[in-house]
Amino acid sequence: MKIGVLLSGCGVYDGAEIQESVLTLLAIEEIHAEAVCISIDKPQHHVINHLNGEVMDESRNMMVESARIARGNVTSISDINPGDLDGLIIPGGFGSAKNLTKWAFDGPNGDILPEVKLLIVNLMNIGKPIAGLCVSPVVLSKALEGSVKCAMTIGTNIENSPYDIDGFRDGIEKTGMAAEMKSVREILVDRENKIITAPCYMMEASILDVRKNIRSAVEALRDLV
Repeated sequence: MKIGVLLSGCGVYDGAEIQESVLTLLAIEEIHAEAVCISIDKPQHHVINHLNGEVMDESRNMMVESARIARGNVTSISDINPGDLDGLIIPGGFGSAKNLTKWAFDGPNGDILPEVKLLIVNLMNIGKPIAGLCVSPVVLSKALEGSVKCAMTIGTNIENSPYDIDGFRDGIEKTGMAAEMKSVREILVDRENKIITAPCYMMEASILDVRKNIRSAVEALRDLV
């Protein structure tokens, strides 16, 4: 079984969330599947100093940065044949809302990279399951906007979160999806559309909480395969 892992860079504030990405790779290995790391050969929106949150005066490439997580073994999205994958997982991190889409700047009206949309739509068309972790349901909602109504979660407003859960929920619903509230101890599986979503670090959570949440999502993806 080959599971694609779509990485938007390296670092929570400007790329893929590193802990979520690594825990995804670990969970894939634990279910005896093969991870195929995928990225895009384009500049990321900007570079953030993760010590102080300030924008740095430099440019970085999403694929080059993703190779840090993948230990160099990363494939360009343009070289991926959807039929060669059994499923896809998109870890969180601001890269999903800044690099893969422009949700961070324009909300649900923001664009999505055409190659990202194409991969997601093609996978769905051939019945392959897709999991969006943390904020990455915004990528799925933009990719599937206007074509299918999926159930997704981005967290819950009844537990602590560093983010505007209600705002994200409203945005996801604006794209035509059905947003449901789930805690970091839960995942949401839309079996009809083979879409799995898990809140992960959208909620105040420990790394152990996130590890368990991701493992549940990976196991659900395996079961849908």
